Amino acid sequence: MFKLKLMKRFFVIISFLIAGATLAQTANSVALEQQKLKQALSFGDKSVAANAMYSIIMLEGPQSVYKDSLAYLYYNDRNYISCFLVTNEILKRKPDHLEFLEMNAISLESMGATEKAAEAYQKLFAKTNNNYHAYNLAGLQFGLNKFEEAYASIKKADKLPDDGTTKITFQVNKNYNQEVGLKAAIAYLEGIIELNLNKKAEAKLSFERAVKLFPEFVLAKTKLDALNAEKKE
Repeated sequence: MFKLKLMKRFFVIISFLIAGATLAQTANSVALEQQKLKQALSFGDKSVAANAMYSIIMLEGPQSVYKDSLAYLYYNDRNYISCFLVTNEILKRKPDHLEFLEMNAISLESMGATEKAAEAYQKLFAKTNNNYHAYNLAGLQFGLNKFEEAYASIKKADKLPDDGTTKITFQVNKNYNQEVGLKAAIAYLEGIIELNLNKKAEAKLSFERAVKLFPEFVLAKTKLDALNAEKKE
């Protein structure tokens, strides 16, 4: 009986020693991969950096914060498919994380998954009440020919406060892009939606507001000129 107790204690001690050695080995492996990651980022080698992050995630398990870092790496590298897949995984355990919700929505939009992107922006806007998110949602709904829904979203965007820092890029022609303030962009999109709803008088007012907010707004001025010319006829 005494021998059995000794043997049992021996195996318990051995188990602890093995577990301790395994933990130490894992910690050393993580430290090595962290060094590799730091070196890869300093050299701008994103593929090696991603591989190092994958190794750390495998060593640390599914709760590893490096999964978050991987999402940022893919997003900044405009690898939207991978970014979508990683953020989708993260959002299962962090469903209310605003940055990952936004990265997920942007990734879907960039992938051309318009319907899913609209759903993602709808969820994001419900949490942020942010005019930029409402603007993006309206644009996606417009692209889906959901004009009434788009109109409701752009009206909400127009009423929300704006910090004046966000710029929207419009392609004027194949050789020229123009950056426009968000408030002017909202007014312009409102006018475009109103045209599709056959609200020409309202559209004219929206384009006038867009030009007032940004006097050099080429696309808004073009739409306004076309409406004025149509009225004269």
